[in-house]
Amino acid sequence: MNNSVTWLLLLYTLPTKQNTERVAVWRKLKKFGAVPIKTSAYLLPDQPAHYERFQWLTQQIRDHSGDATLVRAREIEGMPNEKLVELFNQAREKEYQEVGKALRGIAGKGADPETASAELERLRRQFRQIREIDFFDNPAAQDVEMLFRRAEGGRSAKKPRPKLDAKSYRGKTWLTRRRPEIDRVGSAWLIRKFIDPGAKFLFAAAAPVNREAIPFDMLDAEFSHHGNDCTFETLAKRFAIQDKAVSRIGEMIHDADVEDSRFQRTECVGLDRVFKGWGKHGISDEEILARGFQCFDGLYTFLQRR
Repeated sequence: MNNSVTWLLLLYTLPTKQNTERVAVWRKLKKFGAVPIKTSAYLLPDQPAHYERFQWLTQQIRDHSGDATLVRAREIEGMPNEKLVELFNQAREKEYQEVGKALRGIAGKGADPETASAELERLRRQFRQIREIDFFDNPAAQDVEMLFRRAEGGRSAKKPRPKLDAKSYRGKTWLTRRRPEIDRVGSAWLIRKFIDPGAKFLFAAAAPVNREAIPFDMLDAEFSHHGNDCTFETLAKRFAIQDKAVSRIGEMIHDADVEDSRFQRTECVGLDRVFKGWGKHGISDEEILARGFQCFDGLYTFLQRR
């Protein structure tokens, strides 16, 4: 995984009294999307544009009486590529979460259309800037894009969607985004338990053009967020799953994933944090699903007996 990535490492120092220059350099590094691996040591993937930016910044640092060295490296001892990639993903995820929080705030405030439109445009610009430095396609980007669709009216919410027969979806391969969290894990559990008992699951940043696998919880997928529904709710409605325990789980997943407190159900918030923690701990996507299925099996059994 990402073993072919090579890196640009910028090592620099500036005189302690030059606080203004220090802040200026930090702002440039942040704009470039560079991440620190230690004090005054910043990393970018080795690409021509990044090399040019780091060269320019190296000269600027030297012009301010500092010292700077630019290094190309295939690997950094003690830090495998997977860990380095995760540093970039963690930085971008934090930025995406800030945009997502602001988008949810717009929906909660009930602002007038003109004010909401201006704020949405501002957040769109901010989102595009993050996308430009999202070098490893963080899955959180699609979460934010779905929030934009919902805030902007959602094309798919305007027409009714027909019910589907689960028998036509047996023995399929289903595709979703990497680092599955509450809605993706819950949706995969729902697919395996109620729709396609033999379902196989794959993970990718985007749905393939040939659509050999059925995408879910992905941008512009048939089985994804539609209107105010999370993907779990979309699947339950499309396949007419009439089960009280499933409905309750859907409410829990909705509140944990959409964060609009629509159902006032907090039971899955902790579960969502566990899934997030497993992802940050480096547990494979397949293992997160396997463990998540056990969690949802237990929750489903408990709710059935209430």
